[in-house]
Amino acid sequence: MESITVLYIILAAIVALGIVVFQYIYKQKAKSNIHWLLAFLRFVGVFGLLLLLINPKFSQKSYTLEKPNLVILADNSTSISESENDLRRLISELKDAKEVTDRFKITSYKFGSKLDILDSLSFTDKNTNISRSLLALKDIYAREQTVTVLLSDGNQTVGEDYSYLKADQNNTIYAMVLGDTTKYKDISVGPILTNKYAFLKNKFPLESYISYQGNTPVSATVSVKMNDKIVHKENLRLDAQSNFKTINIEVDANSVGIKNLIVEVTKLPEERNIENNRRSTSIEVIDEKTKIALISDIVHPDLGALKKAIESNEQREVTIFKSSTPNSSLEEIDLFIFYQPTIRFKNSFAFAKSKNANTFIITGTQTDYSFLNNSNVGFEIENGYPEQEVFGLLNNGFTKYDISKFELTDFPPLVSDAGPILITTPYETMLGTQIKGLDVQQPLMGVMEQNAGKQAFLIGENLWKWRIQTYRNSNDFVNFDEFIGNLIRYLTSSKNKTRLNVDYEKVYEGSSNTVITATYFDEAFLFDPNAKVTIKVTNTSTKNVQTNPMVLKNGYFEADLSNLIAGSYEFVVSVEKEAKSVSGRFVISEFEMENQFVSSDNEKMEKLAVSTGGKLFYPSQINGLLQDLKENDAYVPTEKSTENIVSLIDFKLLLGLIVLAFAVEWFIRKYNGLI
Repeated sequence: MESITVLYIILAAIVALGIVVFQYIYKQKAKSNIHWLLAFLRFVGVFGLLLLLINPKFSQKSYTLEKPNLVILADNSTSISESENDLRRLISELKDAKEVTDRFKITSYKFGSKLDILDSLSFTDKNTNISRSLLALKDIYAREQTVTVLLSDGNQTVGEDYSYLKADQNNTIYAMVLGDTTKYKDISVGPILTNKYAFLKNKFPLESYISYQGNTPVSATVSVKMNDKIVHKENLRLDAQSNFKTINIEVDANSVGIKNLIVEVTKLPEERNIENNRRSTSIEVIDEKTKIALISDIVHPDLGALKKAIESNEQREVTIFKSSTPNSSLEEIDLFIFYQPTIRFKNSFAFAKSKNANTFIITGTQTDYSFLNNSNVGFEIENGYPEQEVFGLLNNGFTKYDISKFELTDFPPLVSDAGPILITTPYETMLGTQIKGLDVQQPLMGVMEQNAGKQAFLIGENLWKWRIQTYRNSNDFVNFDEFIGNLIRYLTSSKNKTRLNVDYEKVYEGSSNTVITATYFDEAFLFDPNAKVTIKVTNTSTKNVQTNPMVLKNGYFEADLSNLIAGSYEFVVSVEKEAKSVSGRFVISEFEMENQFVSSDNEKMEKLAVSTGGKLFYPSQINGLLQDLKENDAYVPTEKSTENIVSLIDFKLLLGLIVLAFAVEWFIRKYNGLI
């Protein structure tokens, strides 16, 4: 308590005593016991009121004994299924050891590709991401003393290398290696690198590698097949020193359609694991490529961002031209993007109009609005306004196609010096405009349709910052690239609006989720959330048929087909009681990453444990782990104190005492006729 507060309390006592002396001693001639009692009650009441006005604060300390955390982190991937009994036994022994439970606060988690609470083990996760799980625990138990027991085979299929995880002084990791650590002779095929699309009559690159684990020299034959036809074959000789061979070839794309590619190496004598002797993927051969002209007279980062985003789909080719480019160079262009047009764009504007080509106009601080307003582009923009920052607002009512997945979180503003826009052509807003936190009811980005022609516009520059922010948010460019890609697909499509739209990949990796999405619109082209959309999937080889309802998500319907086995499939998406359906084909590659490993990776797990101050153990050494947890002096409960500052006014007892003192005083005075 501060010294000034103590001084105030003493002063309050003196004031209360002065009032009592004046009322009951100085003015009263007779001083009976009743007067002394009344004087005492008056002193208590007045002094209590003055204390409430001063409201001194008191500190209260409470002490708690905090146990360190013991986190059991169990691998739930398919590669652990053979060690299921060992894993369950280890978890049980850790939880049942009384000295451990007395010393630690125990929590259990399981992991595959992500971390989850351990309620049951299924061993169905198709990917293992140890580093992601350890980093998640690091965030959960930040600044708390934690011991983690990692129960795994150490084979990680996705994510950063966990053996280089940065050590944390509050977190010690003990690694318990499951599975067989014996090193067997093994030959395997690495990932196949190729394009998603190839163009008819062209060659496409294919790259992979063959790796060997063993000490004695071996010979093997590797072959590359496309639709069961061998397109490349070579003999290999590998040994302990030369244990790696790159396969780098070019394959002819002679016919249109989805082509299954298989890289396979022959089995070694006494080879234990042959699951990794074969890998497959698919490529779609198409007979045309969309050519897009990006016309600009200035150098700006937006040009690179647009080119990268559009060409993320290999069916599209973007060429950057000056406005002075001759018309002969633009003859084969399918879509024109005019970036910050000026009077010098007059010729290219006229050429695009003569071809009846679709366009995308992007304005900025160097745009000539007078030229643009006189070019009959379907809108007019007032000029003469200063530069200002404009933010985008997603229009969830946009009906041309599904934009609900576009995420604008933390996106920086664009820069524009445009005034109000007057649009004279039927249009739909994709992004609204927000200036200084206010929705100004003007489109920032939109599309227009007239006479079977399509046109898009964006009123602002520095679009490249959105692409960078997408990477900051998700460590990839998918959010931005898909948004721009869908717009380009809309502008380059000559098809009329359809009420049922389906989005899917032509090729799905075996370890990834197979997801197909659809949007359905009513006759007014408004999204219909009450529609019953179903998908019928047929395996083209076995003819097995699977029919499932598509689940309503946020603005679209989704079918999760991750239970399908590898193979080629046909599907039909239809709407109940409506004559609307969309069909397609896709391929699931035959690949299971968890089956690619021959033995457990005890070396990486030991490196992780040692770097964090822990140790490596094997299932037979569980008693050694328990002993270390029981006896290690670094893991002891910590006494923590908590100081709470409490105001006197919070004490209800004092308020009751004041009321009681005044009430008793009044009653005594009334009873003795002193009032």
